[in-house]
Amino acid sequence: MGKEFDVCGLGNSLVDILFELTDEEFAPLGFEKGTMRLVDPVEQTGLLKQFRDHEPRLVSGGSVANSVIACSQLGGRGAFVGCVGDDRYGLHYTEEFEQLDIEFCTQPLVGETTGTCVSIITPDAERTMRTSLAVSSHLAARHVPADRVAASEWLFVEGYVFANPHTGQHAIREALRVAKAGGVRVALTCSEAFVPQAFGDAFFGALDAADLLFCNAGEAMAVAKTDSAADAFAKLKGLVPACVVTDGPNGAFVRFGGAEAHVPAYPCEPKDLTGAGDMFAGAFLYGVTHGVPPARAARAANFLAMKVITQIGARLHHGAKQFWHEALATA
Repeated sequence: MGKEFDVCGLGNSLVDILFELTDEEFAPLGFEKGTMRLVDPVEQTGLLKQFRDHEPRLVSGGSVANSVIACSQLGGRGAFVGCVGDDRYGLHYTEEFEQLDIEFCTQPLVGETTGTCVSIITPDAERTMRTSLAVSSHLAARHVPADRVAASEWLFVEGYVFANPHTGQHAIREALRVAKAGGVRVALTCSEAFVPQAFGDAFFGALDAADLLFCNAGEAMAVAKTDSAADAFAKLKGLVPACVVTDGPNGAFVRFGGAEAHVPAYPCEPKDLTGAGDMFAGAFLYGVTHGVPPARAARAANFLAMKVITQIGARLHHGAKQFWHEALATA
C-alpha cells in the first residue's frame, strides 16, 4: 500500500512580497541591485511602509516549500512543515497551501510575525531582496508531526534550517528520527554553500542519514571540498547514496538507483534565476515517485527549471503539468 504523501517538506515558510519598480523609484532606497540581506521584522515593516502606494503581489514560498509546490503542481501529493504567524501573511500562506491542495502541517502561531521576503524587481530583471525570517526561524522539534512524516515516501529537508542551531537543527534531527523509523527516504538540500561550511557537524550528520542530496555546483564543491562540479559529483559517491549536482547552463549530474548520467540543460535567456533549483528538486522527486527513470526525470526537471528562469518569480503559476509532458515527450 502506498504512502499518503509523495513528499513532506521541512523548511522556512516565507511569503514573497513582489514589487516591480522603475529605476527612478528604486534609486531613493539606496540598495545595491541584486543583493539579498537579512533584516529584522521592525526594519521590514519600515521598508513596507515606503511602498504603501504600490500594490504588491504575494506568493507563498520558501525554498523547499517551492519544491513541494512544484511536485504538487505536477500531480504529486505534498505536505509541508514550517512556521507562520497569525497575521495577514500567515493567513495568506495557509490559504494558498489549501488552494494548492498541500497539507500545511503546522497551525499558525498566535501573536507571531510571519517571515517575509520583499523582492524588488527592476526593468533590468535584477531582483533585490530583503528577508525577515521572523517566526519561520522558530521551527523546532515540537513542530514536527510524526504521523505526517511517517506517511510520506520522502522527507525533504531544507539546508537553511541548519542555520538555526537552537531550534531548526533539533527539528531536523527529530524529522530524521521519525523518517528512519518509518522507512521514509530522506532528501537533503544544501540551500547555499555556507550551510555545510558554517554548520558542518549538523549538516554532515544529517547527510549520513540521507538517501539523496540536491546541490548546485558551488554547494557540491563546498561539501566535497573540490574545485570542479564533476570532481565533486564523483567524490559525493562516498558520502551519500544518490545525488544531483545542478550546474546551470552546463546541465546536471545525476546518480540515483545505481545509475549515473549527465543531463544537458535547455538553452535560454534568463529573466530571473530565483527558484530554478527548487523547481528542479520538486520535479525530480515527482518523477522518481511516479516511475520515471532518473535521467528522464532530470531532463524534464531541467526543462521546468528553464521555464522558471525565463519568467519573473520563483515558481510557475500555470502550465507546469503541460511542460512536464512536453519535456518527457522529447527526453
